[in-house]
Amino acid sequence: MFSFQKLAIPCILTVAFFIQSCQSTAQINKLLEKAGQIAGNPSTSEITMGLKEALEKGTGISTDRLSLTDGYLKNLDVQILFPEEAKSVEKTLRSLGLGSMCDQVITSVNRAAEDAAKEAKPIFTAAIKQMSFQDVQQILLGEPDAATQYFHRTTTDSLSAKFSPIVDASLKKVDATKYWSDVMTQYNKVPLVKKIDADLTAYVTKKAIDGLFIEIAKEELKIRESVGARTSPLLKKVFGYADSQKK
Repeated sequence: MFSFQKLAIPCILTVAFFIQSCQSTAQINKLLEKAGQIAGNPSTSEITMGLKEALEKGTGISTDRLSLTDGYLKNLDVQILFPEEAKSVEKTLRSLGLGSMCDQVITSVNRAAEDAAKEAKPIFTAAIKQMSFQDVQQILLGEPDAATQYFHRTTTDSLSAKFSPIVDASLKKVDATKYWSDVMTQYNKVPLVKKIDADLTAYVTKKAIDGLFIEIAKEELKIRESVGARTSPLLKKVFGYADSQKK
């Protein structure tokens, strides 16, 4: 008569002996990794390479898009308008027939952000290179914006330091500081209004960085949700695996 117990015991002993014969945990991990590959799952190295490939692609597309002329200005999701505390300035000046002056400010600050965006790619590349496998796992199997959150944590300070002098120089180059000064001067002449002295460089720097993260989040969501956005066999394998883990 067939006995499952008689069959199971030798199998268990064989597996135990095989594992004990491995000289290190690293060997066991390699065996498990190979088993995963045989089962169709990506290896740890494939997961790492695939996720980093996706992030390089997403950040590259985002920075290239925003660094074009009108990259910020014509993109309503990231377009930089007057600071919140200066909305009353714009409203008042437009009511006085000075709308063109306000338009000049808006155009010039967006041009400054577009100039700064050209310098973002190396910062994202450095953040991608320093990722640990734990970071990679948490991003791949995490929230829809897990990569964007990672970049927010790891690159905001570097982006601010890099962007600020570029934004400042660009604002001067396109006469934004002059337009802003003219606007503030005109507004502050209006009787009974509260005087405003906003830091234009700091404001534009922050909004330029916010815009980058908005665009990166779009690209991240696209590759997570659209099979068509997975443009290489490795991306298909790694994100297909991620899809299966979330079911």
